[in-house]
Amino acid sequence: MILSVAKESNTYDHRKMILFVAGEGLNSVRARENLLRVCEDRLKGRYDLEVVDVLKDYKAALAHNILVTPALLVTEPPPKVTVLGDLSDTSKLLKALQLDLTA
Repeated sequence: MILSVAKESNTYDHRKMILFVAGEGLNSVRARENLLRVCEDRLKGRYDLEVVDVLKDYKAALAHNILVTPALLVTEPPPKVTVLGDLSDTSKLLKALQLDLTA
């Protein structure tokens, strides 16, 4: 599943991410919810999110060296960052997304 949100001209403001999940497992559902909450609150209209269910497409995970789920791979802006777990640690997620912690 790919969720694409309208791009803006400033590429630094835009985030590209891949969330690797394992079906509808509790941690996978939480990771998806936590990520979408932060994206809608802080990045509305400035992100592309691809969700990969490794139970259906394990080769995509292997291609990105993802061995555990849930895992968020932030591909833009550089550098690439991987965050593991249900993404409930908002400060860690904001740092990975290079977003201001105080806003």
